[in-house]
Amino acid sequence: MNLSEDFVELAKRVSNWGRWGDDDERGTLNLIDASAVRRGAACVLTGKTFSLALPLNSDGPQTGVIPGRDNPDHRMVAVNMAFTGDPNDFATSDDAVSMGLQAATHWDALAHVSYGGFLYNGFPASSVTDAGAAHCGVDKAGTIVTRGVLLDVARARGVDRLEGAHAIGADDLEAARELAKVDVEPGDVVLIRTGQIRVLHDGDKNAYGHPSPGPGMRAVQWFRDHDIAAVATDNLTFEVFPCERDDLFLPVHLLDLRDIGLTQGQNFDLEALAADCADDGVFTFLLEASPQPFTGATGSPVNPVATK
Repeated sequence: MNLSEDFVELAKRVSNWGRWGDDDERGTLNLIDASAVRRGAACVLTGKTFSLALPLNSDGPQTGVIPGRDNPDHRMVAVNMAFTGDPNDFATSDDAVSMGLQAATHWDALAHVSYGGFLYNGFPASSVTDAGAAHCGVDKAGTIVTRGVLLDVARARGVDRLEGAHAIGADDLEAARELAKVDVEPGDVVLIRTGQIRVLHDGDKNAYGHPSPGPGMRAVQWFRDHDIAAVATDNLTFEVFPCERDDLFLPVHLLDLRDIGLTQGQNFDLEALAADCADDGVFTFLLEASPQPFTGATGSPVNPVATK
C-alpha cells in the first residue's frame, strides 16, 4: 500500500500511539474518566430515554455487499419444553441468533482495521487470527458511559437528510456544534446525524449506503483536537462513500481506528433523539453504549440509550 505524503503526515499528527502506555488497547476510551461520567449524569433532567439501535431482525440494513456481515437470523431452539416431562410443570422457551457482529447498530473495535502491518498502538496486524483478535478486541473497550453530544449536521445545513456523498469536514461539525450551543469536551461521545437512516425508515433498504454522506478526512483532525472518546454515525459505512480519493480506501477508518485509537460506530438511529433535541434545544445527554464483551471480537452490536 503506497500511502500519499499528506496521509502519512496527517496520521503522524493525530496519532495517539503510546499516549496511555505501550500496552494500551483502549485508545480514546481512556478519556472517559469519572468527571466525564458525572458530566453525562448531570444532563439527566427530564428522564426521557431514547434507544438509538435498529431492530435486530432479518430485515436489517445489510444488503449482502459485505460477505458474512449477515443480518440477524433468529430461531427458536425450545418452545414450551416441559423440563421435567410434565407439561403442567415448569416449561421453557429458548432461542438463538446468528449474525455478523457489525451487521446492525454496532461499534468497530480498534482491531477492526490495520494498515502497514499494524493495529492501533503498534500491535501487529498478525495478532488477529481465525481465533479472533489477541489485541485491541472489543472486549478491551470496557464500559462506555459518558456525556453524549448530538451534532446534527443535516439540520445545521437546513435539510432533513444530507444527499449524495457529502464529505463532512470540520466546518460542518463546527456548524452543528454551534447549532447545539455546546462545547465538546474530552471524554464526550459524539453522534453525527446525516439523516441517511431516514432511507431505512422509508423502507428503501437497497438505497441505504450508496452513496453515503459521512465524515471525510477533514473531520479527522477535529476528532483528535477535541479528544472525543468515540464517534458514531447514522449511516452504513461510517465515513463518506464512495471514498474521497481513488488512492485511499476508507481512509477515515484507517486514521480513526489505527492511528487515533478512536472507537467508531455505525447504523445508530438518531431520528427520534434529534427531533427531541431540536424541540427543546438540548443536544447533550447521558449515553450508555457499552459493547457486548465478545472475547477477541473486532466489533459488537450495541443498544445505545440516550437519557435526557
